[in-house]
Order: sequence, then C-alpha cells, then structure tokens
Amino acid sequence: MTLDWSVFCKDTLTGEAAPRCFSFLFGMDPNVDPSYLDWLFKAWGWTLAVAALSLILALIMGVVIGTLRTLPQNHFIQKILTSFATAWVELFRNIPLLVQVFLWYHVVPALFPIMKSFPSYLLVSIALGLFTSARIAEQVRAGIQSLPRGQRYAAIALGMTTAQSYQYVLLPMGLRIIIPPLTSECMNIVKNSSVAFAVSVPELTLFAMQAQEETSRGIEIYLAVTGLYMISAFSVNRVMTWIEKKTRVPGFIASSNSSGH
Repeated sequence: MTLDWSVFCKDTLTGEAAPRCFSFLFGMDPNVDPSYLDWLFKAWGWTLAVAALSLILALIMGVVIGTLRTLPQNHFIQKILTSFATAWVELFRNIPLLVQVFLWYHVVPALFPIMKSFPSYLLVSIALGLFTSARIAEQVRAGIQSLPRGQRYAAIALGMTTAQSYQYVLLPMGLRIIIPPLTSECMNIVKNSSVAFAVSVPELTLFAMQAQEETSRGIEIYLAVTGLYMISAFSVNRVMTWIEKKTRVPGFIASSNSSGH
C-alpha cells in the first residue's frame, strides 16, 4: 500500500493537479477551483467555529443551571428554580445528541418560523451547546457541593446575600475544582462537532466523506482529518491545563463528604 498525499493538491472539480496547492490563507482566486487542501482547511475552520459557539453556550448555561441546582431550599422561588434546573439536566442529557440536532434543524424552526432564517451551523451549535450544558451543569453542581459547608456559612455570617455568597465565595472556588473534568468536556465538544455533517455543515467529517467518495483515497483523507481533530482537542487540553495551573488554590482540598446544602 502506497500513500498518495498529492491528492490534496488536486483540483476539486477536475481532479487534475491544481494551479496552487494551498491558497486558503492567502486569498483564493474566485476564478480558480480550490484544491482538496483548501477544502480541508475550510472544513477545519467550520469545525472550530461550531465547537467554539457550542462551547460558549455550554459554559454559560452550564454554570447557570449548575448553580441553580445548589440553591438552598429556603423559599418557594428557590425550589422552583432548582426544579427547573433539574428538569433541564434530565431533558438534555437523556436525549441522544444526534436526535437533538435533528430536532433543532427540522422541528424547532417549524414551531418558531423566525428560526427558519438561522443557518444550519448556528442550529447545530445550539443543539451541541445545550446538550453539553447539561453535563457541565452537573460538574458545576458537584464542584459547589464539594466545598466545605463552612464557606457558605461564613459568607452568610458576613452578611452576604445568597447571590453574593455565590458570586464571591462558592462559584470562584467551585469552578476551580471542576477544571480537570471540564477539560474533558471542552475536548469532547470539539469531537462531537462532527455531528454537524448530518445537517450539511461543511465541517471535517462531511469533507472526509465527500472527498473520499470523489478521490477514492480514503486512507489519506481520513488520516488528515483525524490529525486535525487530534490537534484541535490537544490544543484545548493544553489551554485548559494552563488555566488550571494559573487558577489553582494552593493547599485547598475539597470536602468529599459535604452535601453543600
């Protein structure tokens, strides 16, 4: 078996050698068909865009929902918020991701016509973001509940409101604790962005399927796509590891038997 990497320097329309193997970063001539290498890097850009949008949404909603799940049950409103957060987690983590993508692409726009104008990459980003938010919410909940009860009581003793105790004491500590598992979720969201192919977002997986069909060079195509997924996930891992080192609280050990309520 001989690998033929020159496939990436072929014209995507004619299959012949492209005038320029790689022009994606240098401005592509609209009169010249792109090469498979151009197509590959454009697909990588779509993968990163979907992952980034999904991650932003997942982090925002995950922190909010996870925090609501740890509210003290002293008032009716707090009980309602906690119940809502619990329902959110159970809803989004018990429906397969691909099904959620199809729901957002086919069903939600039918119910809310204004969303018919939303591009497919945005709809799949919403689906992936909300799916991941349920997982992050559970990590946030676990991080807050792992803190010693004394931290919550100390905040109350200082006259802080519930919101202030979360803002200045519980969330800053809880979020530091969950960075290691959060790293895995951030890496997973890059890999899970591959579901976008199901709604024709031109990302890496869709590129691989179409390019392999056109060139019959599946080994080279899939090795290149696998390499880009690995580079993306590893880069996220390195960034999160750096954040963990910069935000670590020296000497802090989370309580393993504290309920946090």
